[in-house]
Amino acid sequence: MSHKDQYGGAHTRLVHAARNEQGAAKDLVNPPVERASTVLFDKAEDLYAFKPGVRTYGRYGTATQNALCAAIAELECAAGVILTPSGLSACTLSLLAVSQKDGHMLISDSIYGPTRAFCDNILTKNGIEVEYFDPRAGAKLAEQCRDNTCAIFLESPGSLSLEVNDLPAIVDVAKKRDITTLIDNTWAAGWFLKPLTLGIDYSIQAATKYHTGHSDVLMGAIAARDKASATLMHEYARLMGNAASPDDAYLVLRGMRTMGVRLERQQDSALKIAQWFSGRDEVAQVLHPALPEHPDHELWKRDFTGASGLFSIILNPVSQDQLHAFIDALDLFGIGFSWGGYESLVIQCDPQIKRTARPWDAPGPLVRFSIGLEGVDDLIADIERALSVLNR
Repeated sequence: MSHKDQYGGAHTRLVHAARNEQGAAKDLVNPPVERASTVLFDKAEDLYAFKPGVRTYGRYGTATQNALCAAIAELECAAGVILTPSGLSACTLSLLAVSQKDGHMLISDSIYGPTRAFCDNILTKNGIEVEYFDPRAGAKLAEQCRDNTCAIFLESPGSLSLEVNDLPAIVDVAKKRDITTLIDNTWAAGWFLKPLTLGIDYSIQAATKYHTGHSDVLMGAIAARDKASATLMHEYARLMGNAASPDDAYLVLRGMRTMGVRLERQQDSALKIAQWFSGRDEVAQVLHPALPEHPDHELWKRDFTGASGLFSIILNPVSQDQLHAFIDALDLFGIGFSWGGYESLVIQCDPQIKRTARPWDAPGPLVRFSIGLEGVDDLIADIERALSVLNR
């Protein structure tokens, strides 16, 4: 008999979540990878019986995927979890699943660019009216709700400009009108924010990022708040032919065991670097919600238990050549999309910025940093040296 449920420490629960306690692999620390397409039945009469808990086909998951689902459910306080091949597919599948004929969807103006492109190019072609709202709308979002509003899609903080949504206020608006709420929770990774406990219906992860932690796997996850929401998403995923690789699921599950430790290290380093940036003449603004000067700091402090390693800065006006020279001069920061791995990354964000609810107004270019596991003093020294090119 296991007594693991009596332990409430977050790190302890993450390490022990979904560990195999029965069957042939009960003596292994990590569950083995199960690869399968065909599942065999003992008798012909069992083929269409569809008994609960009985596997019928590999697309519906093996023990490997089930273990990852159970671990993410533990992390997110969820009733059920769906795995998808990428973070973007988790966003798009969930949006389609909750859409309604001739429906209206409210989408945060700061959402991930590819998700926005899907809304503009696919949802609209399917007869869904998409309307963007100010990420800081909060309770005022009620003014944009209609009788046919079927979903509100959030991202908090926005992964470029770092606005924090007022989740309790938006949940209150949605519940009064029977509107489904979804959030891209990748920045906090389910570690620093538990949106399902605040009443959000679906928490979506790009497990590609912090869950995996090593920049070598693509994976998405949709966590549902209650059984009804989980059943709807499971059924839609089944009808869409959605499937995720068991090998990828194994790697994500392995990465999750150290996610808490990595996130807390990356949090500390990112905050130290953000505070250092705040004192630099080259920087007009630091966009990090854990800084007291951030416009949404009080919301962040209320709803989050910490901050991840992703933040942005707005530089004072510089030429495009100067900006490129600064980024190119960085030695320890790779130039590439994604974030959340063990390595530090940097990108210019301005080409990605698209706003319709409120104009994007910044004095200079927006630069995003993903802080990895390198020594924080080394990262600061690298940035300081690279900034010198702006002063030439």
